[in-house]
Amino acid sequence: MQISVSSTLTVYHDGQFWVGLAEHVEGGRYGVARIVFGAEPSDEEILQFVAGRWEKLSFFGGEPTEASKPAKNPKRRAREAARALKQPAMGTKAQQALAAQREAMKRESAHARSQRRADEADARFKQRKLKRKQKHRGH
Repeated sequence: MQISVSSTLTVYHDGQFWVGLAEHVEGGRYGVARIVFGAEPSDEEILQFVAGRWEKLSFFGGEPTEASKPAKNPKRRAREAARALKQPAMGTKAQQALAAQREAMKRESAHARSQRRADEADARFKQRKLKRKQKHRGH
């Protein structure tokens, strides 16, 4: 019997501290642990943490949950990792609300910019039309 093991470590800033979210899948069981780094950890500090203290983390403290099967295709795993990195790390409701507000403002300003360009193009067209009419009349 072959047991699949997969682990990921996501480091993000939660507004006050740098936090690591360690996810571990072993034999279909999913576990997670939270590590508070405090100051921004360097790549070397993260590597030392993974090499030295990773096995001491308690991933399966509660009820075991079923995990999705990891993809065997390395390109698919890379795409899934890139997709996971694009998603924002865990944020507070306030941060999520601010992000939604920024997105709404961005859409509104894009719509206003598009409308302004259309109005300017329409005004230029009307001006050209009026100028052609005046030339045709001999003015």
